[in-house]
Order: sequence, then C-alpha cells, then structure tokens
Amino acid sequence: MPPSYWCGLLLQKRNSTFPAKRKPKQIMAPKLQDFSLSVKLKYVKLGYQYLVDNLLAFFLIPIIIALFLESLRLSPEEIIQFWDSMHLTSLHIICSLFLIIYTATFFFMSRPRTVYLIDYALFKPPQSLRVSFAGFMEHAHILLHDEPKSVDFQMRILERSGIGEETSFPPAMCFIPPAPTMRRSREEAELIIFSCMDSLFQKTGMRPRDIDILIVNCSLFSPTPSLTAMVINKYKMRSNIKSFNLSGMGCSAGLISIDLAKDLLQQHPNSNAVVISTEILTPNCYLGKERAMLLPNCLFRMGGAAVLLSNRWSERRRAKYVLSHVVRTHKGADDKSYNCIQQEEDSEGHVGIKLNKDLMAIAGEALKSNITTIGPLVLPASEQILFAFSLLRRKLFNPKLKPYIPDFKQAFEHFCIHAGGRAVIDELQKNLQLTAEQVEASRMTLHRFGNTSSSSLWYELSYIESKGRMRKGDRVWQIGFGSGFKCNSAVWKCNRDIITPVEGPWADCIDRYPVHIPEVVKL
Repeated sequence: MPPSYWCGLLLQKRNSTFPAKRKPKQIMAPKLQDFSLSVKLKYVKLGYQYLVDNLLAFFLIPIIIALFLESLRLSPEEIIQFWDSMHLTSLHIICSLFLIIYTATFFFMSRPRTVYLIDYALFKPPQSLRVSFAGFMEHAHILLHDEPKSVDFQMRILERSGIGEETSFPPAMCFIPPAPTMRRSREEAELIIFSCMDSLFQKTGMRPRDIDILIVNCSLFSPTPSLTAMVINKYKMRSNIKSFNLSGMGCSAGLISIDLAKDLLQQHPNSNAVVISTEILTPNCYLGKERAMLLPNCLFRMGGAAVLLSNRWSERRRAKYVLSHVVRTHKGADDKSYNCIQQEEDSEGHVGIKLNKDLMAIAGEALKSNITTIGPLVLPASEQILFAFSLLRRKLFNPKLKPYIPDFKQAFEHFCIHAGGRAVIDELQKNLQLTAEQVEASRMTLHRFGNTSSSSLWYELSYIESKGRMRKGDRVWQIGFGSGFKCNSAVWKCNRDIITPVEGPWADCIDRYPVHIPEVVKL
C-alpha cells in the first residue's frame, strides 16, 4: 500500500476517536475476567494439565528412546564382546534367573486382586403399589384428622421434595391404618430381594451354587432368621457360603457392603460375591404426629438392588465395571454427628426415625473429610498441585484467601449422589461445582423412585446406562450418606462399552426423562 493510504487511515481513526471540540474518550483497560475467559487461557490450562499429569512419561520416554538408539548402533560382534566382558558363569545365570522369577512371582502374588462388577439387578415396583400425591395426602388426612398442622407439614415437604407421582409404598403401608406386622415385613423383603435375585441370575447366567459370598444390608429390619438365611433357604445355596447381614448402618450401607465384599474377595481367590441392598419400610412406618419424625414418611420409598462381584480372571471380559477405590468416613466420635439421625420413640410411644435440623451441616463436614481422603487417589496431579499452592498461600500469606476447590469433574465422568432428598443433591452440586447434567441421574432417580436408601446409587447408575452415556474407560463416583454419621465413596471404572439396556426399572420411562422439576408443586 502507498504511504498516503496509511496516513489517511491514521487521520480517519484520529478524527473518529477525538472529534472536534470534544474531550477525548477515556480508553478503559480490559478487565481480568475477559482474559480469564479467553480461549487462549483455556488451551494454556489444558496444556499445563497434560504436562503435569504425564510428567513421568516425559522424563522416561526420552531415556528409553536414547538407550534403544544406542543399542542399534552396536554391531553383533560388539554385543558378543560386551557379554564376554561380564564374565558370567552358569551359577551367575541360574541365580539371576531365580531372582527374576522370584521377584516377578512376589510382585504378582502381592498385588491386590481386581474386583469386577459383573452386573446388577434392580427392583421395579408393580403399578398397583404406586403412591400418588393425592393418595398420600388422603391417607395423611385420615390418619391425622385431629392434627391439621402435621398434615400441612407433610404437604409442604411433599411439594418441595422433588419426588414424582410414580413412587411406591409396600402393601402394608397402603392400608388404613397401616399394618406394620412381622409377617407383612417379611413379605415385603421377599418381594424385593427375590425379584432382584431372580433377575440377577437371569442376566448373568450364574447359578445359586456359584455364589461364594452373600452380603445383605438392610438398616431397620433385622429379623431372625436373618435376611441372608432367607436368601440361602430360597435358592438352596451351598452350606459353606460366607454370609453377612448388616443392619443399622443407614443409607450408606450399600457402599459398606461393597467394601466388605472387596476385602473378602482379596482373601478368597476365584470367588463370586452377591451384595443385596434394600430398606424394608413396613415395620418403620411412623404413626405419630411429631414433625421431625414424619419427614421419612414423605421421602422413603420401595427399592432394592442385587450386585454380582467377582475376582475371577475369566470374568474380566464381560464385567461391566472394575472397582478402583472405596473410601469410608465415620464421624460417630462427634456427639452431634452421632445424634443427627436417631430411631426413637415419641412422647406417645410411636417409634420412628428422627432427623436433626443440623443434618445438612453435619453431612457437609463428613463430605469434606471424605473428599480430602479420596482426592489424592483420583485427582490428576495438576489439580493436586494447584490445591497445594492454594493451601501454602493461605498458610504463609493470607488466611482469608478463598481456598482452591479441586475440580472433580476432571477425575470423573459420572456422579451418583445419594438421592436422599432435594436438599442433599443441591448441597453437593453447589459444593462440588457440578453441572445440571452431572446431577441429572440423582434428581431423576429421586423423582421416579424416591429415596430408596442404600439402593438409590444403583438406580442412578442404571439411569446413566439407560441414557446410553456410559463408555469404556469412564469413571463413576458413588457418594452415600448414612446415620452415625457416615459418608462413603466408591469409584468404578467402566470396563467395556455398555449396551443400552432394554429391560430394567427405567425401560418403560427413560424416554420421558429428564423432566422439569419445579421448586414447588402445588397440591
């Protein structure tokens, strides 16, 4: 371009920027927020993360390549000469081979056995047990006809609970008044557990006699004979089966059972384990009027899951998931944590579960302790370094600086948060900075099935599979909370691409989800 063109362009820009007889406009510097949101910074962060996460590989790969290239430069005569210069005798060779074989054997024998999740089955309640809002409130009006405030309280809880109108109660709770007898409690247990076991055997092709370990967790119903004995009797399992019945451990007992099964599978090679998680509602229907004890009536619903685990090498190809970590946190040493969920009698002698108003704060503290433990196991090195720098900066310079919250979205592709209620999901979404899609499985499970206690995590995993979102290599974080107070986590890695299931509890409704859940549903 000729110089006159550039001079004209500069004059035009000057005239437009500084009009005649006007004060020049003040040019503002760009805000830092614009820079932080720029595309270039995003790529810088991605590059930094990749560099730190693969730091060891960046050091080792050049060394290996250099050694390999150096070996190619040697001629066969030079290699033979190098071998002869070592002056190895037959004794040296035999001892070296023995040492290599011994070291390899010790390494492979001392490694923890891989725990595979072959498959799992879920209980789908029949339509005849469905509990609509109108039906629930009708029962409340009849049972508490002289306590209008308690009825209004339950209505307000139901309106804001996030639960839909397709959840289910056991038959005994559909009666007026409810009939919480031992016989009906056993009938509910048989309906849920046997349905799950039948489905599990059908899906996996396993026979009852192939099961070496059986674990059943049910927090509030512990009859004699036990629920494990009931299962063994029904399916005529072997006499040397190792059975365990866990009770009183709350909604996080499902992950406790997984941890117990993992420990047992480390000690017993070539074994299969079945974990059954459920909660029997019939004997725990609260018939009083205390508000803190009426809350579980509004949230808990029927549900159950049966999970098949194995440490057999032959099952590695068909297994859905591999268990990576189980982290358990127990805050029972603190009195507030211990007393925040209690089974007790009210002033009129009615037994129920009382939820303390400090429950959410206690759950937050338990979660903080749990993620502090699980973070170093799962977070990429880049996130751990950023967290360490943030911690040092607060310790050395300014304690009031906001701490860096690790981005757990870099460690997991899927999140299964215990569907204990809308407040629980909201709190974890906020603390872990999760997106709406990442908590979708938890919200939709709460809407479709309600709080099914320890089995809710498996309904959420099934939702993700039914949506066709699970791929080989994906990592899943299951988080459960329970009385005591406990926060437990399990990390799974998807072992193969999961085919979208055509059966199961979501089969006839998955196309309708996700649905919009309003803050308040007016009844």
